[in-house]
Amino acid sequence: MGEAAVLVRREERPEGAIAVVTVDNRRRLNCLSTPLILGLAEAFAKLGEDAALRAVVLTGAGDRAFIGGADLNELGALEPDSARLFITRLHEACRAIRDCPVPVIGRIGGFCLGAGLELAASCDFRAAADEARFGMPEVAMGIPSVIEAALLPGLIGWGRTREMLITGALISAAEALAMGLVQKVAPAADLDAAVEAWLAAICRAQPRAVRAQKALMNRWQRVSVEEGILAGIDALSEAYKTDEPRAAIAAFFAGRRRGD
Repeated sequence: MGEAAVLVRREERPEGAIAVVTVDNRRRLNCLSTPLILGLAEAFAKLGEDAALRAVVLTGAGDRAFIGGADLNELGALEPDSARLFITRLHEACRAIRDCPVPVIGRIGGFCLGAGLELAASCDFRAAADEARFGMPEVAMGIPSVIEAALLPGLIGWGRTREMLITGALISAAEALAMGLVQKVAPAADLDAAVEAWLAAICRAQPRAVRAQKALMNRWQRVSVEEGILAGIDALSEAYKTDEPRAAIAAFFAGRRRGD
């Protein structure tokens, strides 16, 4: 096994490109050190500049973990200033995922803990292997769960969030599915097929519309309902500055006439 690294693989398809980002630190459950955190932020920043990109899959190497959390050796050596820097960098990696202009799918096998769950929550879609386990165990280490843990109430509600963060208890993939933390659960052997179904659907949609939809939903998370509605009006008007809506609608009616 080589040194821990963030690996990016680009796959060309007729509809555009798909990228797979893999955190490879499998000897340590893919736990995140500062170099890996910086590598994630850099990888997603570069992917965001790829105009041909249609979607990204984020996963961990091996089958034992998606990401088992932050590197405890590094956490154990932090002081107030270095702790602030470490957690800010981790937030920037999460934000790079959230700000990626195309959908990001979290492919979750094995443990998804702490920083790993924050990265997963930053993804647009989440699919888990049936043996995956989820948790926010920071309180057991003497620290609160922070940064993108703030996304959890919007995903699973305040009651579930309080329970997970205050008790640090692990939950199963089935429980994660029931509470809306993930959208799909599949046997490990079928996890790639579950992810591929989403990729195929994304690639069938119109590329500018998908990017506009993600940007609009990201804005909805930050503004009031009324502001979100007004932003949607702007987004629809902007869509018609390209030929994509007219071409897509014309193709739809042409397909109906042919009986497709």
